Amino acid sequence: MINTLFFENMPATPYKPLAESARKLAGEGTVLLKNENNVLPVKNTETVSVFGRTQIDYNKSGTGSGGLVRCEYVINILDGLRENPNININEDLARVYEAWIKENPFDEGGGWAQEPWCQLEMVPDEKDVCDARKKSEKAIIVLGRTAGEDRDNSAQKGSWYLTDEEEALLKIVSEYFEKTAVLLNVGNIIDMSWVQKYNIKSVMYIWQGGQEGGRAVADLLCGNKVPSGKLSDTIAKDINLYPSVKNFGNDNFNLYEEDIYVGYRYFETFAKDDVLYPFGFGLSYTEFTHTAKNICEKDGCIEFEVDVKNVGSFKGKDTVEVYFEAPQGCLGKSARELCAFAKTALLNPDEETTLTFKFKIDDLCCYDDSGITGNKACFVLEKGDYNIYCGSCVRCAKKIYTHTEKETRVVKKCNEAMAPVRSFKILHPVLKNGKYEVSYKDVSLKTIDYEKRIKDNMPKEIAFAGDMGIKLADVKSEKNTMEEFASQLSDTDLMCLMRGEGMCSAKVRPGSAGAAGGLTRSLADMGVPAVALHDGPSGIRMDNGESATSLPNGTAIACSWNTELAFELYNNLSIELATHKIDSILGPGVNIHRVPLNGRNFEYLSEDPFLTGKIAASLIAGVASQGNSATIKHFAANSQEKSRRDVDSVISERALREIYLKGFEIAIKEGKATSLMTSYNPINGTWSANSYDLNTIILRDEWGYDGFVMTDWWPKLKKGEEVSPEVMPLKQMVEAQNDVYMPTPDPLLFKDDLKAALENGEITRGQLQRNAINVLKYVMNSHAMERFIKYGNTFEKSLAESLEKLKSMAIVTDAESGKTYFVKSRKPGKQLLCVEYSSNEASVSQMTITLTVDGKPDYAITVNGTEGEIKKVYANIETLACEINISADYPEKLMKIEKIEIMQ
Repeated sequence: MINTLFFENMPATPYKPLAESARKLAGEGTVLLKNENNVLPVKNTETVSVFGRTQIDYNKSGTGSGGLVRCEYVINILDGLRENPNININEDLARVYEAWIKENPFDEGGGWAQEPWCQLEMVPDEKDVCDARKKSEKAIIVLGRTAGEDRDNSAQKGSWYLTDEEEALLKIVSEYFEKTAVLLNVGNIIDMSWVQKYNIKSVMYIWQGGQEGGRAVADLLCGNKVPSGKLSDTIAKDINLYPSVKNFGNDNFNLYEEDIYVGYRYFETFAKDDVLYPFGFGLSYTEFTHTAKNICEKDGCIEFEVDVKNVGSFKGKDTVEVYFEAPQGCLGKSARELCAFAKTALLNPDEETTLTFKFKIDDLCCYDDSGITGNKACFVLEKGDYNIYCGSCVRCAKKIYTHTEKETRVVKKCNEAMAPVRSFKILHPVLKNGKYEVSYKDVSLKTIDYEKRIKDNMPKEIAFAGDMGIKLADVKSEKNTMEEFASQLSDTDLMCLMRGEGMCSAKVRPGSAGAAGGLTRSLADMGVPAVALHDGPSGIRMDNGESATSLPNGTAIACSWNTELAFELYNNLSIELATHKIDSILGPGVNIHRVPLNGRNFEYLSEDPFLTGKIAASLIAGVASQGNSATIKHFAANSQEKSRRDVDSVISERALREIYLKGFEIAIKEGKATSLMTSYNPINGTWSANSYDLNTIILRDEWGYDGFVMTDWWPKLKKGEEVSPEVMPLKQMVEAQNDVYMPTPDPLLFKDDLKAALENGEITRGQLQRNAINVLKYVMNSHAMERFIKYGNTFEKSLAESLEKLKSMAIVTDAESGKTYFVKSRKPGKQLLCVEYSSNEASVSQMTITLTVDGKPDYAITVNGTEGEIKKVYANIETLACEINISADYPEKLMKIEKIEIMQ
């Protein structure tokens, strides 16, 4: 691991190479779907007219924890085109849009992730379009959608469908311009039926490309770069053609009736004609040929090479995709399944390269959750032919080889885990007249006693030894074992390690989303540091207002199909983390795009678990290369934002293992992940954080995961009527081996049921010790540990202790003017600020208070709704004067600031 001293002299500012990597990846993730008569690229002899407000009001990312990165700049589409010397734009039209936007400003909405999905669009006068046509030969229309957590898309205009104004814009521009291109600045796929409706010659998904997105788009439009992105999702002709849509959007539970047939697995098996653009599809300005050769089986693997030749007139990159078709057997299979892919380097016209492929035959297996093959709870290869296909998308891949299994055989024996308890029907193919038709069969239900499983596998307790003078550094240096260190921990120490802290904990660097590890004086004295956790995955979201680099969203990263560039992006992100003294970024998101309407799809990667896992593994390894960690999330099956703390994902065990957990498995095994976040939702009746089968049996016992597991922020963990408002139920979480509850105001003062459960024998010290060791291993190998040792185990006292001492020094303000607070502090320097606020919103709602101190909007605090109750939140600020003024910017429709005071 890179020693923290390597980063000591680097400034805690946005890391320039990260922005450069973001620009490259934003370009490679862009997907060209249509390009009739080579409308793109734009020649340097041509002038182009740009329509659509999104050319200026560019969506760099979604909203919420996965997108609200404060960055130093954002290059929008118009900026990117203007600064590119190879593109001439119609400035008269640009000025029309700039003037209109001043009169119709961007609607930021209110609260957490409540920005409208789309903005009001200008429909230009016919005269303006006519004038633009006289001045330019080509038109580019930029359409936009935001995205965000805590809210889903809908099958409505302005979300999945275009608005009437957007349709009118397409109609009038395409009537005047024969050469019209549309750019889609969106978080995930939207309805595309309009492409055939209007005279649109070129269509490009530019996604949400981060702060460098405008430059990346300009690179492609002028031909300096050539599109090479491929779809990570299937685009169907209509939203209702996705089989998952009918079981989406409920408040209590969603039945995953489509089972393993998600995305292209469904369409390629049952409904090819329902697809507009198939999975893996994407055009280029140039063309390539593929020739497979030297195909053989060796040591349990299929190996072959593919010659890729650029036969067009532009430089470009190409992705070769490999799929297999398994025999239907007893279990039923999808017609295609991705099993390998590789991307070339940049090839000149007429240049040829050879890509090498190798994958295990055993990886072509599927899971038998019913025992129909005679091998219940096993991954099996059923007897029959396994056809291998190779090409540039799932639809156009050609058969290159057939592997035959003479008898059904077991690849891996597992344990029945997470099986459903609710009866329902799941999709199953039936062959009729040479085609597979949809039929349904009963799902396989739970047959084991989960409580007995936990009791039969209780961890051994380490005898309490008291303080023996062993520090965590002694374990790091291998002077003592982790068990010897853990034997010193009191019950209180162990329970405090189960409780994270945040947001904006004073025990780690300012602006953090949370902290874990040594959060008490006792743990700090034993040499345990606190690690800082910050939101992602679109860059570092810091609530103290500091700037960071805004990155392309998850969909864009996946559509690059470029594992090397994904590694580079997160390697540079890790350096930015280290210079800011941040130990983990809360991302990437590894959930499956089960339904195109999931509001959080912009953070996630793909409908396919193999592509998801491979890209995620590269991102995780990139962060680890500089000694930090990427916290993969949300484990698992977070397929809906509506009622996300309550809605039960009811899924067959087979679909869980083959679809919803597979991406996590690949990311963990290949990316060597060390931190993981569970999801809000229950899965088959049990909240993910409370699932022993998920967090112990599958994650640790079967996959060999050796890191620590945290909850998402403020999870529910029990049904509402069973939860005391004063006591958080953490007993089942500890049993499950979800190690840390996130976050608490202070671990020492937090009220949960752990002490009572320990006293009455419902949990044991052995379980607490097991989870604590998971946390300590992570902390011990962090940069925080290195800093802690270097600076002599210095540790700021807990916030709860500090406040009592500081209250006697506090000067409460009574002068208030509007939203500006005039505060007199005792001396310049670091100050602890207390903000009292109230909100009628529910406690699950999140809002941001931005504090401007002496004219600088440098401090942002994320808070929750209080249901009318007055609450306090704290922030660390730094001032240069004794008399300062502070203004608070906040969504006045949703909350009220009661008082601001300086505590020291």
